[in-house]
Amino acid sequence: MKVDILAFGAHPDDVELGCSATIAKEIDNGKTVGIIDLTRGELGTRGTAQTRDIEAETAAKILGVSFRKNLNLGDGFFKNNSENKLKIIELLRIHQPEIVLCNAVDDRHIDHPKGSKLVSEACFLSGLIKIETKDTLGNLQKPWRPKHVYHYIQWKNLEPDFVVDVSGFLSKKLEAVFAYESQFYKKEANEPETPISTTNFKDSITYRAQDMGRLIGTQHGEGFTVERYVAVKSLFDLI
Repeated sequence: MKVDILAFGAHPDDVELGCSATIAKEIDNGKTVGIIDLTRGELGTRGTAQTRDIEAETAAKILGVSFRKNLNLGDGFFKNNSENKLKIIELLRIHQPEIVLCNAVDDRHIDHPKGSKLVSEACFLSGLIKIETKDTLGNLQKPWRPKHVYHYIQWKNLEPDFVVDVSGFLSKKLEAVFAYESQFYKKEANEPETPISTTNFKDSITYRAQDMGRLIGTQHGEGFTVERYVAVKSLFDLI
């Protein structure tokens, strides 16, 4: 299945926290989106890998994505190596996205920049004709390189290169994020507190979107960084 956008996250909930309002908006605009999680988040302090699997599927249904897959590369210990790059290349060649969204280039959790670099490098290599991969039927895949790779912003307040107006879609984002009931603040939860299980973090999802919106003169926004300059055909393409 070809999709317009393929969003990668090192852990289930990364995509929801980083760019799910943008995804919801693009799906509402008729675009197709798939999500690929690199790990099951099995090292998370709260919940289990099994609960995260269920929560991830619930969040995917809320957003209305075409599919969600998990590469199960190993939370905390996956490597940016040829084996893992080839797994991602196979998916890129199957789904042929025009745009790839992936983790922050710099962040508190070590898996985020590592996953960011792994996916970004795979996107480049996927366009090389001499790298051969096969589909599930054993047929050689054709090379495919996404037109754009954009990185969403996570824990750290990185300066965005552009901001998407997501006004009207924050409620969908919050619904998808809080589908991960085991991970975020819940009054009756009886598990250890983590940096993302506090009320402060829960509130920050909204006030960050409000602040990004403030920067571009809208109600809510989501910021992204780029690896190469974004080109426009006309000054009037810029809002």
